[in-house]
Amino acid sequence: MAADPIWWCSSMSLLDFNRLVPAHIQSFEVYVPSKPDTEFMRLYGVDHLYRLNNNENALGPPPEVFDILQAFPPRAVPVYPNGDCFDLRNVLAEKFNKDPEQFLVGNGSCEVIASVIKAFCQEGDNIITADKTFAVYEWVAQFSGFEAKLVPLKDHAFDLDAMILAMDDRTKILFVCNPNNPTGTYWNTTTMTDFLDRVDNRALVVIDEAYCEYVEAPDFPDGLALMERYPNVIVFRTFSKMYALASLRIGYLCGALDVVNMVRRTHVVYSVNTLAQRSAAAALSNDGSFIRDTRKMVGDAKALVCPLLEELGLDFLCNQGNYLMVHLPFSDTLMYRKLMTKGIMVRTMTGFRFPNWIRVSLVQMPVMEEFCVAFQQIIQEMRPQRG
Repeated sequence: MAADPIWWCSSMSLLDFNRLVPAHIQSFEVYVPSKPDTEFMRLYGVDHLYRLNNNENALGPPPEVFDILQAFPPRAVPVYPNGDCFDLRNVLAEKFNKDPEQFLVGNGSCEVIASVIKAFCQEGDNIITADKTFAVYEWVAQFSGFEAKLVPLKDHAFDLDAMILAMDDRTKILFVCNPNNPTGTYWNTTTMTDFLDRVDNRALVVIDEAYCEYVEAPDFPDGLALMERYPNVIVFRTFSKMYALASLRIGYLCGALDVVNMVRRTHVVYSVNTLAQRSAAAALSNDGSFIRDTRKMVGDAKALVCPLLEELGLDFLCNQGNYLMVHLPFSDTLMYRKLMTKGIMVRTMTGFRFPNWIRVSLVQMPVMEEFCVAFQQIIQEMRPQRG
C-alpha cells in the first residue's frame, strides 16, 4: 500500500539551512533579472520598447552571422557541440597570432570570470577591483567565499595607486575593466604598463576588454599584445557587445599557456552551444566595415545627445563604449518609470553605487531622437518652475 504523501511529508524533519548553506551564500543578495519585454509592454501599456539598458548593438550581428543562423540545420540540434570550441579557438588564434591553446571560450564572460576565480583562489584569498565597475567580478568572488576588495574610482576611473596599496599576500587576482563599464574611462598604455610593472607578477591581472572594439583612442592598450611581456595578464573579450551575439552567450579569455592550462582545469566543457560557436567565428570574418558602421552609429548618437545634456545643465559621462551616463536632479527609478511609459528602457544606476544616475545605450538615430524628446520633456516637467 502506498504511503500517504501528506503523512510522509509531515513526518520528515525540516531542512536545516543554517547547517547546510554556507554563511556567505546565506548573506548573498540574489540578482533578479528583468522581466521579458512583452511583460514590460503590458505593464506600462506601450506598443513598443526601445532597449537602451543593456548596451546591446542595435544594428544586430554582421551579415555573415545571419547566414549561419538561417542555414543552421535541424539535424545538428540533437548533436552535442564541440566541447572545447576547437574551430572557434583556431579562428581566434589565426586572427590574433596566438596558439589556440591560449584561448578558453565560455558561456558569456560571466563563466570565464568564474573559471579564473575558481582556478586561483582558495579560502582566505581576495580579489581586487573597483567599487563602481562590472559587478560580476565582485559577485562571483563573494558567492564563492572569497573577499572582494573594492577600491573607489578616482575621477570616474580605476585608481592605480589605490589598487596597488590594497594588495596583500592573499591577493590572487586584480580585475581591470578597460574601458570601464559604466563610466567609459580607460587606462592608456602608459598607465596600464605602469600598473603591471608595479604588480610585478605577484598576482594575476585580468584586463576585461568587453568594449574594446568601440574604442578609437590611439593610446588604448591592446591586452593581447601586453600578455607577451607580462605573463600574469589574462584578457577577457566578448561577442555580446560589438558583435551583437548577446542572446547566444559567448565570450572568451586569452592568456599565457601555463596560466590558461590552470584555468582549463576548472572550466566547464560543452557549455557553449554549436550555434554560438559558428556565429562567433562568422562574426570575426567581418570586423572591418561592420565595426566602422557601429562606431559611426555610436558617434552620431553622442553628437545628438551630449549637446542636449549640456543645454539642460546636467552632469554626464560620455567616454569610450556604446553608452553614456547622466546624473539626474531626481530619482533614477522615477526617470526609468516615466521613460518606460513612453516605450524607452534605460538602466538605473543606484544599485551600481551611482545614486540618481542612469546609463543610456547609444543606438540608431531615430531611436535616440525619440529618447531626446522624451527625456527633455520629463526633465522640464520635473524641474520646479521659477516664478
